[in-house]
Amino acid sequence: MARPQPALQETVAVRRADGESRTLAASLPRLVLEARRVAANVIHGLHGRRRAGTGENFWQYRRFVSGEASQNVDWRRSARDDHLYVREQEWEAAHTVWLWPDRSLSMAFASKAARDSKLERALVVTFALADLLVAGGERVGIPGLMAPSSSRAIIDRMAQAVLHDTATRASLPPAFVPSARAEVVVLSDFWSPPADIRAMLGGLSSSGAHGTLLQIVDPAEETFPYSGRVEFIEPEGGGAITAGRAETWAKDYTARVAAHRAMLREEAGKRGWLFSTHTTDRSAAELLLFLHGGMMAARGGAAVHAGRGA
Repeated sequence: MARPQPALQETVAVRRADGESRTLAASLPRLVLEARRVAANVIHGLHGRRRAGTGENFWQYRRFVSGEASQNVDWRRSARDDHLYVREQEWEAAHTVWLWPDRSLSMAFASKAARDSKLERALVVTFALADLLVAGGERVGIPGLMAPSSSRAIIDRMAQAVLHDTATRASLPPAFVPSARAEVVVLSDFWSPPADIRAMLGGLSSSGAHGTLLQIVDPAEETFPYSGRVEFIEPEGGGAITAGRAETWAKDYTARVAAHRAMLREEAGKRGWLFSTHTTDRSAAELLLFLHGGMMAARGGAAVHAGRGA
């Protein structure tokens, strides 16, 4: 699907899509600071994992194993019978969460109504979400770019990985097989061919992993606010096309967007994934709260329905 860009009004958006590393390098410090600010405004509670480990809550007693340190013995419980027991705590150091911010050329688009470009919003929310997850004991990574880490400096590590990435920036995450308990969050405009999206979801779900598809779009991509003679440019090599009366295209355009979104919602729903949309004229904190809240609800067994929740 072509990304609408009037040649005169959206010149800045076209320049942002040139893919030059110096542009990203110049904006990353601001994005990192914004991510920290957004994360600091979200209250993050610890969540148990119902496995033995280093959590704060009691989980179970087990028999003492020869060779263990004697200080592990719970002497009060052991005094009740002829065996030694160890008090185990609930495990709160969770499984891996893979985050994928789409950094392809189409994500650089920003209309006058947007607060940020799609790329800037995806990076800010990715960094902020990683910070919250690590604070809760998670390990966070970027597929094909950064191994899972629980470092307290996770934002800086992610920013450096993105900054020094010289590979072609694909819209969708690379093919990989996450563990069965892993979660995957893909932040993209998802203007990719349906076959590519289905293949990605099938591959990521094959091991039992689950996750969220978050479609980040510019307000202009929702409403098609164009009229008169407009040149539309596809930033990923799809060429350009000129409309003599752009307003006559609005009905067909919105119908195609609705059909494409229905496909995304259906494919996510088949696999039990969450799907939602977010426009860049809304706040990053709102999106972060939605993503974090949806992940916590899903872990707690609450019903989460795909929809426009972000």
